[in-house]
Amino acid sequence: MEAHLDTLTAGERQIANAILGDPDTVGRLSSGELAHAAGRSQSSVVKFCQKLGFSGYQDLRLEIARAAATRMPPLSAVHGTIEAGDDPSVTAQKLLASKLHAMQETIGVNPSAQLDAARDTLNAALRIQLSGVGASSLVARDFAYKLQKLGAPVSFDADSHIQMANAATLTPRDALVSLSQSGTSLETLRIAETAARRGASVVTVTGLQPNPLAALASTALRTVTDEERVRSSAITSRDAQLMITDLLFLRLVQVREDAADLISGAAAAVAPLKL
Repeated sequence: MEAHLDTLTAGERQIANAILGDPDTVGRLSSGELAHAAGRSQSSVVKFCQKLGFSGYQDLRLEIARAAATRMPPLSAVHGTIEAGDDPSVTAQKLLASKLHAMQETIGVNPSAQLDAARDTLNAALRIQLSGVGASSLVARDFAYKLQKLGAPVSFDADSHIQMANAATLTPRDALVSLSQSGTSLETLRIAETAARRGASVVTVTGLQPNPLAALASTALRTVTDEERVRSSAITSRDAQLMITDLLFLRLVQVREDAADLISGAAAAVAPLKL
């Protein structure tokens, strides 16, 4: 809901702020009671819920209850914006808390069904292409290395032109995994559009905000970041993306009978190269 605030009208933001201000209490209110608390009409509340993708207010209440039931325990570390005057210890605590917060929230916003749909797509694909630019390219490369340990036919190149050329050869039996926190990176978006036109399955990893990349996805996974508190570019977004890709990798390991042998074989192959 916070991610959608910028796309809402002034009246819709009143309803959103009423919910975000006290979600536990709001989850027990009727639509009429929420409308009164927000200073809006009951029909406005229903339309607001539908705009966010819910069938109605009852659907939203159930989701609020589900979120409350699965909420992670509070972080014990200091959680706040890193300031110029913070000493190394406080800076480290705030950074750690921001990273943990981003990863915890990212897990919370991705239903198991979505994660398993992405896993099944990758497990069935004849070819897997990874796509991402900037900081997302680092996560894409890491994920490609992990998938290669499972013997997956995966490709990744940091050059976006090569990514585009490879996407133009994908087929309906292939998959593209596209990473972009904003979901608006031009190169990443064009590559995903090319893959979609070729009929390939597109798995996206983007932020929660509405974005054109997620709109192209056959399976859309989401990340939650805490960059404002860290005051630095792509620190917690990278952690959130790594959480998703590492989780997908582990889910693939769990369903592939040959995974343990392949991973141990890869480790044995490089062991003689270590002094």
